[in-house]
Amino acid sequence: MQPFPWLDVVIILALILLNGFFAMSEMAIVSSRRPRLRGLATSGHRGARTALELAENPGSFLSSVQIGITLVGIVNGAYSGATLALPVGQRLSAWFGFKPALAEEVGFAVVIVITTYLSLIIGELVPKQFALRSPEKLAAFVAPIMAVVSRIATPAVWALDRSSALVFKLLGQVRDGDNRVTEEELRSVVQEAETAGVIEESERQMISGIMRLADRRVRGVMTPRGDVDWIDADMDDAAIRAHLAASPHTRLPVARGTVDDIIGVLQARDVVQALIEGRSLDLSALARPAPVIPDMIDAVDALAVLRDAEIPIALVHDEYGHFEGIVTPADLLAAIAGEFRSDVDDANDPPAVERDDGSWLFSGALPADEMADRLGFDLPEARDYETVAGFVLEHFRHLPETGESFILKRWKFEIADMDGRKVDKVLALPVRTAVTPVL
Repeated sequence: MQPFPWLDVVIILALILLNGFFAMSEMAIVSSRRPRLRGLATSGHRGARTALELAENPGSFLSSVQIGITLVGIVNGAYSGATLALPVGQRLSAWFGFKPALAEEVGFAVVIVITTYLSLIIGELVPKQFALRSPEKLAAFVAPIMAVVSRIATPAVWALDRSSALVFKLLGQVRDGDNRVTEEELRSVVQEAETAGVIEESERQMISGIMRLADRRVRGVMTPRGDVDWIDADMDDAAIRAHLAASPHTRLPVARGTVDDIIGVLQARDVVQALIEGRSLDLSALARPAPVIPDMIDAVDALAVLRDAEIPIALVHDEYGHFEGIVTPADLLAAIAGEFRSDVDDANDPPAVERDDGSWLFSGALPADEMADRLGFDLPEARDYETVAGFVLEHFRHLPETGESFILKRWKFEIADMDGRKVDKVLALPVRTAVTPVL
């Protein structure tokens, strides 16, 4: 009986570990998040830059890895069978009395089974799971080595890359998939970050508010004309003083007779300066021009207009030139962070209240996307309404009365209160079973 070839065992284990290195490198680079790799690269980590280059050319990199894994697997299988089958068979024959021919065959099978098992555990599963724990740091570490492997295997990689491209072409498919991050994926990441304790709930709400703001038109964040606090340019001094004393705002639109004829915006500090200097309160002279924007532009575009304006108030007009409302930085901030107590007429009447039975009571003026976010469904992107009131009117197609309702998205929406012709309160009740929407 020949001595057991422990050196061959070491070589086989080394091949298994090499297979594990290739599998770990592949998983680390493929699963790494590009922003984190860019962050490491910006901080001066050369390996991160190499990992980004490999990730941006996955065809070449994956071909190199597959060549390495395949070659290691073939060599390992052939080498283990050729070197260990006979020694293992001899020991089986000595221990269990097998005939030499049968013992060698059984020994070969035992060697293959053990080698395959170790290859799966040490050469595949454990390295890949290890790579998923911290893919970016591991990718930055292994990327320089894999870059060298890719250069060495360039001829074979070229052949494999062209072959795979031909197969995709024959199947009528495009190899380069759409890797763009969707808004839903971003929301999911933010939600996971909150669940993991990386960010606070208030931070998650603000991030969601910023994303909603980017999707809103200015008519969805403006102060509507019915709620605009304006001052008449033809008032006398006493009426002007009384109005300014009663108003909570430091800037007011100035109009002549009607809010449809706005001539500018009055600042409280200009009034104070005029009083200090002993001048009369001529609102027409004190009013400063304000930019006019259409009600269909994005809220983010309105923010750019406000930044460049002499006074950060913009007048919103519809496509027919009619005055619809005003938009201020406070309106945009409220869309992100929520309404401020000082801006709410009744602090005890919040725009959205969750009740003990799981239902929600919404103000008709609440943005519809905030309602949908709380109820857990998506609104159509191409919609003509911005508020909860507009949402229910879109489905009723008529001016509803208190108590009317419809069912949509597993929620029953009921008109809880009407303020004249205005939808003031809407009650959303959960529907426990799937039903067909009733309009």
